[in-house]
Amino acid sequence: MFTLSELASLNHHQSSSKLLKPWWEVFMDYLVVLMLMVSVLAGTVLLSRDRVVCLPLDPIITTNTSDHISSTGSHVALAPSSKPSIHIPHDIRPNPPPTPRGRRTHLAYQQYVYISQVCYHEALPWFSRFFPYIALLQSVVLLASGTFWFHFPPCSARLEHFLTILAKCCESPWTSRALSHAARQDNIYTQAEKEEEDGRPPQPVHMSISSSAAHMKLSSLDSSTDNPLWKRTDSVLIATPPSPCPSTRSYNSSLSSIYLSSQGPMPIALSRPSLMIGNPRQVISLDKSDQEQARALFERVRRFRTHCESSDVIYKVYLAQSIFKLFMVTLIVSYTIPRLNSISFTHTCHPGEHDLVGYSTFECTHALASLLHKLLVAYVTLLALYGLLNIYTISWILHSSLRQYSFHMLKELCSLRDVPDLSNDLAFLLHMSDQYDPLLAQRLSVFLSPVSESRLLEESLEKRWGEEKLRSMTSLDAEGRSRLQLVALPRLPPALFSLSQLQVLKLELITDARFTAQVANMTALREFHLYHCTAAVDPAALGVLQERLEALHLTFTQAAEIPSWVFSLHGLNELHLSGRLGNEGGVARNWGLGSLRQLRHLRILVIRGMLQRVPGEVCEVASSLVRLEIQNEGTRLLVLTGLKRMVGLTELQLQDCQLERLPSVVLALTNLRTLDLRHNNLRTLEELLSLAHLQRLSCLRLSYNCVLALPASVGVLRSLEFLDLANNQLRSLPPALFTLHRLRRLLLAGNLLRELPVEIKALNLLTELDLSGNRLESLPPELFIHCLELRILNVAHNSISLLPSGVAALSHLFSLDLRSNSLEELPAELGRCSGLRGGGILVEEWLLRSLPCHVRDFLTIPSSSCSVRSSRPESDSFPYFSPSQWSFSSALESQI
Repeated sequence: MFTLSELASLNHHQSSSKLLKPWWEVFMDYLVVLMLMVSVLAGTVLLSRDRVVCLPLDPIITTNTSDHISSTGSHVALAPSSKPSIHIPHDIRPNPPPTPRGRRTHLAYQQYVYISQVCYHEALPWFSRFFPYIALLQSVVLLASGTFWFHFPPCSARLEHFLTILAKCCESPWTSRALSHAARQDNIYTQAEKEEEDGRPPQPVHMSISSSAAHMKLSSLDSSTDNPLWKRTDSVLIATPPSPCPSTRSYNSSLSSIYLSSQGPMPIALSRPSLMIGNPRQVISLDKSDQEQARALFERVRRFRTHCESSDVIYKVYLAQSIFKLFMVTLIVSYTIPRLNSISFTHTCHPGEHDLVGYSTFECTHALASLLHKLLVAYVTLLALYGLLNIYTISWILHSSLRQYSFHMLKELCSLRDVPDLSNDLAFLLHMSDQYDPLLAQRLSVFLSPVSESRLLEESLEKRWGEEKLRSMTSLDAEGRSRLQLVALPRLPPALFSLSQLQVLKLELITDARFTAQVANMTALREFHLYHCTAAVDPAALGVLQERLEALHLTFTQAAEIPSWVFSLHGLNELHLSGRLGNEGGVARNWGLGSLRQLRHLRILVIRGMLQRVPGEVCEVASSLVRLEIQNEGTRLLVLTGLKRMVGLTELQLQDCQLERLPSVVLALTNLRTLDLRHNNLRTLEELLSLAHLQRLSCLRLSYNCVLALPASVGVLRSLEFLDLANNQLRSLPPALFTLHRLRRLLLAGNLLRELPVEIKALNLLTELDLSGNRLESLPPELFIHCLELRILNVAHNSISLLPSGVAALSHLFSLDLRSNSLEELPAELGRCSGLRGGGILVEEWLLRSLPCHVRDFLTIPSSSCSVRSSRPESDSFPYFSPSQWSFSSALESQI
């Protein structure tokens, strides 16, 4: 038994599959049905009434007919010449009976039946007996071959997918929206061209356009209401155009019913390339579910197009099917027509049963001969029409470019000119659907148009990312500037350009970011961050960015991803480039990005890439550049000669460049104040003596290298205030180090030091000392007597067994790290260090318990007066982060 749901699904499949049947296929289906009816009728009659009637032809040979008549009183020979001469009176003579005719055969009824059965099989031609069954079998074969391409596995999946997509395109409210917009925009173009041809001054075009051209285009889009795709599969609507969701506000899917004047006048531009009409979202607003379904349908159509255009299997199967049907028709007609005359009414039979019946020849009549002959003629006629339609089909296939499809009609609409041409199976399917209803291709073209998809994304972004939501996402960075970060959006929300107070904009993983002239509304914007985001800038927006933008951060994979407009921002002060900039296979003189000559105000340049030499383009901004950072990600920087021209540099960072010695080009940078060579392979610092004439050098950072010993020439750096030698292999410190009386920060963490020289007392201005991760067993008391400006002291991860009580003299100390040492107790004098109050000391809990209660409470319990911590200076060993300073470097970290 079949359930109603199964029957309903079968009916829906049949009604949707007829969209791919042109008129000749439908006609051929009806012809096959008629052929089936003819064959069934002939077979039914043949089974119920088919028989033959036979009579003998040769008479019985007799010599004494008269004797025979006289001897047999019960039999009378009825010959016309032998009448009995019996005298009957005239008054009593009856009317004479009719004279019998014919001859006596002397056969019984059973003999007639027997002869009829024998002659039916011997005298009647086989075609007369089996024609209905052969015709039925032929009709079934033609019927199966006509629908073979719907059931062939490589074709059926694509056909079902295509019909499903076509149904979704017809049901989607976005289809009506897009076609309505296209018709309105085309009507505006038409009116503008007419005004130009008439020589009249161009008038502003309003949205209340009601010309006949627009009405005809809109009304023609939904003219066919019997389309099976209008029937929803969920049985919500049947045989009626699908209405959109409730949020469409009674918007009928019939485009002819759209009232274009509902939004009042709206002027537009008259130049054809830049012609725009009012926002169609004012006419109708799709809800979130409809927008998501439309976006999913765009992606589904895109994937189906890629899959179908890769082969033409449906086209080949349909062509082979048509050729096979023509071959079958030719074969059937060729052996049917010669046998048409074999179906006759009379037949002569020689059964060979003379001994049984006494006759050798019989004359037989076929009762259904006339009917079968007429049915056969009708069958052959239908078959001939079927063959002519197959000839037409093959000629149409061979003379038409069915593997190429172009939307010529749609490209007349100005807003749908971007619909691409199709090929292979998808083009063939559209050609077939055009034979049923050309409007189906128009509805599918909406989801093939990049412009239509862009408009949908804009509407979705505008609805989901409104101005209020963007303002709620705005936060303050460490410098107190308003900052907004957008991650993984298809494009920029239109409401973004209304944030006039936004100062920092971070865009991450946005595939299609475009800045229009509306960026002029962002009057406070000064800094851009583009993280794997290729941004396009309109000419009007470029002028605004050239005047206002001060800092730009670009993160990319290949140098080709950097937009060309970046190098025309002549007002830019700070540029950060992070990505692969090096050239494989050799040392390149240029990085292939573009000239920096227009960046005449550039002061800070940060490059994170894999360079093999300093690019020549950097020298173009040597006159204005004051800070250069190169973080080379482990690639060896071979050539540094380009740095000689940057005499104005005050800060140079060459990190992770695999340098083994101090670069000699640094000697030419007489204005240098900061030299950062962290994360390299420096083993010796003998070149420190050559840095003596860098009288302004105040910061030298050499951490994360392989320095074995610090030479005595370090004493020539009289202006040095910050020295970072952390994470090297130093075993001792030269006395010349302590002659740097201006030194304020000394970082020696992660070395092999066993003792700290008493000469440390000479560094009276020292405010930060980091000795963590060494092998110290004690600290000299002179440190606590003379270095009274010390504020940060880190001696964690050593072997110190005793902390001198002189630590109480460090009145400015507010950070002390004593973790992972060999201490057994803490001096109670720590309670005199007011800066350590409320958590300034880091030590094991059991050591804190060894202190007196009032000292322990003083060091651990925070008080309101501890707010001075927020104003303490930044330290590399004790970083401090306020709640407003937390930030994330990527979208993935922020999601985690």
